[in-house]
Amino acid sequence: MKNRVAPHRSIQRVCDYIAQNLDIPMSIEHLSDVAALSKYHFHRLFVANMHITVSKYILLARLKRASFELAFETDKKILDIAIKAGFDSAEAFTRAFKRTFNQTPSGFRCTPQWPHWHGVFECNITSMPVEQLDVTVDVFPKTMIAFIEHKGAAERVYETAGQFVNWRKTTGLSPIRSSKTFGIPNGDPSTMASEAFRFKICGTVLEPVPNNAFAVKNAEIPKMRCARVRHIGSHETLDNTINAFYQQWFIDRDEQPAEHPCFFQYINLIHEVDECDLLTDIFLPLR
Repeated sequence: MKNRVAPHRSIQRVCDYIAQNLDIPMSIEHLSDVAALSKYHFHRLFVANMHITVSKYILLARLKRASFELAFETDKKILDIAIKAGFDSAEAFTRAFKRTFNQTPSGFRCTPQWPHWHGVFECNITSMPVEQLDVTVDVFPKTMIAFIEHKGAAERVYETAGQFVNWRKTTGLSPIRSSKTFGIPNGDPSTMASEAFRFKICGTVLEPVPNNAFAVKNAEIPKMRCARVRHIGSHETLDNTINAFYQQWFIDRDEQPAEHPCFFQYINLIHEVDECDLLTDIFLPLR
């Protein structure tokens, strides 16, 4: 059993290393050292676990970061994003980006096709199971928020998030730097029809916001007792921590979930830091 688990852990260590070092050159020889695997077998083991080559994995990781910068950091020049992604020219970046996402960088910046984008990353990029959780229980205070509600497929949430970012930047009523950001789903999108899924993207405000063209509305998160755990890394692996939360933490505890749905506080945002450095607090309301 140990012999079967060890290569997977070695490959996961390499994936973590890549995520944390997107700005430096990486060779097969160096990555095989990171994995502590023979360079003669490392690449085959990587493909067997991840179903793509190492070079493709690195390219996707860099283009993924670039796509968030294109969509949410519209003041950044495409050439600067291209150079940061490891390309020598905007033309080379455009060719690779279009080949991967079927859109040019400028086209993606204007109208990102998020469903296709999600499909590109459905290449079995996995992560290790969560083995231990650090859970705290406290009272979440009543919090005034402004929100925009996403309706429909979860793969299109970033479209609505972009509208909320634009509202924040345009009005200054919930500054990204000084306000808190929350996400409140109405359930697990994997267990419901896409047309039934709802997701409120929220920012704290000091006073009610007026009617606006962005369809941003006023609400509050009520005061309630919550269990909280911090997830580190990609939002796409949040389910790992959420499932562990439900499977591990409730065992042998005299606690019951409340009627209010589980919700998230985004300590930092995808366009601010690399995916591996994302911090997300998961709140589970308790009775």
